[in-house]
Amino acid sequence: MAQTSNPTTRAPSRKSASDQGVAFIFKKAILSALVALVLFSLMIGIRTEAGPAGQLIYWTRFGDLAALVAAVFFGSIAIELLRRWIGPTKQILVLPTTVSNSFASVRHLVAPALLVLTCLVPVIFYDQRYILDLGILVLTYIMLGWGLNIVVGLAGLLDLGYVAFYAVGAYSYALLAKFGLPFLTLLSHYPYVSVDFVQLGPWAFWVLLPISGILAAFWGMLLGFPVLRLKGDYLAIVTLAFGEIIRLVLLNWQNVTGGPNGIDGVPRPTLFGIPLTNTDDGLAARLGIEFSATHRVVFLFYLILALALLTNWVTIRLRRLPIGRAWEALREDEVACRSLGINTTMTKLSAFATGAMFGGFAGAFFATRQGFISPESFTFQESALVLAIVVLGGMGSQLGVALAAVAMIGGFELFRGFEQFRMLVFGLAMVLLMIWRPRGLIGHRTPSVFLEKRTEISSSMVKEGHG
Repeated sequence: MAQTSNPTTRAPSRKSASDQGVAFIFKKAILSALVALVLFSLMIGIRTEAGPAGQLIYWTRFGDLAALVAAVFFGSIAIELLRRWIGPTKQILVLPTTVSNSFASVRHLVAPALLVLTCLVPVIFYDQRYILDLGILVLTYIMLGWGLNIVVGLAGLLDLGYVAFYAVGAYSYALLAKFGLPFLTLLSHYPYVSVDFVQLGPWAFWVLLPISGILAAFWGMLLGFPVLRLKGDYLAIVTLAFGEIIRLVLLNWQNVTGGPNGIDGVPRPTLFGIPLTNTDDGLAARLGIEFSATHRVVFLFYLILALALLTNWVTIRLRRLPIGRAWEALREDEVACRSLGINTTMTKLSAFATGAMFGGFAGAFFATRQGFISPESFTFQESALVLAIVVLGGMGSQLGVALAAVAMIGGFELFRGFEQFRMLVFGLAMVLLMIWRPRGLIGHRTPSVFLEKRTEISSSMVKEGHG
């Protein structure tokens, strides 16, 4: 005899499930609020500073702390309710299909449009020195991000000491440009060798730029040899230590690097031997125009733009060469890469050397732009910032790295009014971005070269008799 279900017996179960859901939401919100309270108690609740006599003074900001914890509590409730309202779906279409297709069709026009806009920045903002300096800074980090993208994004080698190559390039250029290029002369008497320093004059930058990149690539290979058998966290720790070793050497080798005082009076770049100064042989005098200090800033802008485009072009070309495909194979599976006969030793060394070379180029530009360098400019924070640009932009994506550099470096200036809260805002933004786009803004792991259709092998080449 069939049993009939009584609707009154199911009501309590639905109510209990609803009660459990509400309890789960509140439990999760309370836990999130407690974690926020613990994390932000010392960051927001208490602020310390050094007093006028050197003593430590502090004051409390419990109101700000309470507001932040309340925001986390109610935000957790809102997110969980939104998640339950949307329900488990495989894909959420934020934009209509027609709009998504339109964006896909114009995607290939984004990069040329950004390039044209970048070239017009000195023309549009010629009288705004702040915008030009900010653009130079952003382009410098774009170049550093593209250089690190070779190591991290293409080869899959986690490098936390990339700032070391940046520093090698900067100090190589500063020392050689200021003191001259050394040449050895053999003597017939003791000490049999003499060192002469040749001053390069107005051509210093153009001669020393490739030399700085070569020296940085050499140090990249020196780093690569000890870490050939390391991967993952262990590789990251060793590269981090390498970056700190370089910084400490620069800080303590005072006879050569100047120690904490740094090196000043670094020669400025010239337009292929023509100085950008207010002299008779300067560029303005030769062109018959009025001299302006903005000429040098505009020149520096286009110079770093050319260096960044060179980095991008070389990276794209290398990706389509056998060495680029070897980097991508190493990133996906090192064991399979070795089993295919690829020399993983040379593959890793070439990735470190190539990425370090572009870091050296950027360091040489940084030295000639600033005119002064010191170890404080090459701390671990710089490596972490460049790595964050690569990860947020999408490892392996050139356009994504450029967009992330614009967002992070430009965003720091945009939120400068937030003072100590801007780091908190950026940390929250990065967490949300990693939740929304785990592979970065423009994740790119598609192989550069792949077969579009299956090819059959001749039957004479296989044992089964059919290819």
